[in-house]
Amino acid sequence: MPHELIWLGATLVLALVQIGAAGQARTKQYGIDWNAGPRDETMPPLDPLAGRLARAQANLFETLPLFIGGLLGAIAAGHLGWKTEYGAALYFFGRLIYLPLYAAGIPKIRSIVWMIATVGLLMILWALLFG
Repeated sequence: MPHELIWLGATLVLALVQIGAAGQARTKQYGIDWNAGPRDETMPPLDPLAGRLARAQANLFETLPLFIGGLLGAIAAGHLGWKTEYGAALYFFGRLIYLPLYAAGIPKIRSIVWMIATVGLLMILWALLFG
């Protein structure tokens, strides 16, 4: 199995962790009845931690389809190599480190880590388009 697929699987597990963390923080604030209900009522803003976890999840989900599509496209095109392998690893580790930085409210380092993950994504897209 290509290393890129291992990084893809690890990134999908990370996405599940983020869904769980953000959901648990919202449920802790709003309660189990809210979570199990239709969620029609307007709720107060999320507490800082729950809000940061929700925003970190949304941020991951903005680039995750690009990562998946780029990686699977590169695999289908036979364009695997150092750009896709290191790109996928950079993306995964960048996203992994980004989550606790965002949850802790650490601004500038979080943005640098986000850029590192984005460089990994760009490496994958470069490999997809240009081999």
